Amino acid sequence: MKKFTLLIITLFSLNNFAQQSATPNPTKELGVWYMYNGSHLVSNKFSLKTMAHFRFFEVGDDMQQFIGRLGGNYKFNKTISATVGYAFLNTDRTFDVDAGDFNEHRIYEDLNVNHKIASLNVAHRFRGEQRFFESTTGNFFRYQLALSHPIDKNWSTYIYNEVFLDFEGENYNQNWLGTGVKYKISSNVKLQAGYQLIHVNEIGNFNRIQLGVAISN
Repeated sequence: MKKFTLLIITLFSLNNFAQQSATPNPTKELGVWYMYNGSHLVSNKFSLKTMAHFRFFEVGDDMQQFIGRLGGNYKFNKTISATVGYAFLNTDRTFDVDAGDFNEHRIYEDLNVNHKIASLNVAHRFRGEQRFFESTTGNFFRYQLALSHPIDKNWSTYIYNEVFLDFEGENYNQNWLGTGVKYKISSNVKLQAGYQLIHVNEIGNFNRIQLGVAISN
């Protein structure tokens, strides 16, 4: 736990340095995502998935986006499960300006495939999204490949990449690449600290620290 605390302090120090040295441009800021993810078992096959993310252009300042998700997950077997759910988003497309908020509603469908290669955990997520905002409807397909590996009984490391395809506009829309570590406090609670590089076509790259907690019961 002391190692995890030291890691969090280091990440905040890096972000403070970036704020002092960068010009007011969102692609040059080291932003932060504060994340909660939950999985709540209802029966052997069915569970509820909950999520709340607070995404900032900077640490604790100028929130870019809030997103909350609620979904129902059905487990077909040890390898395959599916989720259907709803997401609400409030987004500020401006940076360093107190204006520009808009709301968005999404319906999403996930197909999850998990397996192991020796001690390496492999997770595939295929996601369809229908997005409704500002009298506009968008249809996206997302594919995420995630790898994780235990370091010891409490620590593990992970890396993932997610590709976004837009059926309404340009086919290849954006890419998320992330890596980090997780610390298991108990069988029900895990902490996460990591880094994510977001590439958005025709806009540029966004650097994000990720700090999160995952709860399962």
